[in-house]
Order: sequence, then C-alpha cells, then structure tokens
Amino acid sequence: MSIGIWQVVLILVIVLILFGAGKLPKVMGDVASGVKNFKKGMKDDDDEQTPRALSEEATSPDIKMDRAKDEAAKS
Repeated sequence: MSIGIWQVVLILVIVLILFGAGKLPKVMGDVASGVKNFKKGMKDDDDEQTPRALSEEATSPDIKMDRAKDEAAKS
C-alpha cells in the first residue's frame, strides 16, 4: 500500500486547517531544523564511534599479549 495523491492532498488540507497559512512556514522551518539536528547528531555519533572502535582494538587481549611478548623479548 502506498500513499496516493488524494491522501497527500487530504493531509495537506488538514495541516492547513490546523495551523493556518501564516504559521505553516514557521512549522515547516521547525521541522527542517529538527531534521538537520538529527542528521548532525547521527554524523557526530559516527565520528565519535570510529576512534572508540580503534582504541578498543588497540586494547584487545591479543594486542596486549603481543606487546607483553615484545617487552619480554627486549629484556
């Protein structure tokens, strides 16, 4: 089931009746800023996750064991 043209028209008419023509641009601006903030938050989350994943890899038991072996070989 997809939304047809008549459903979209009906939704737009209801929104226009509820908010009025004067408030509609402000409401759409608020929705747009909410979407932008959501995308920015998702991007920031991805950026923070990459260094964390790398640091978790660096502290994995296998790497710690390899470092301990290297230090023991140097001694």
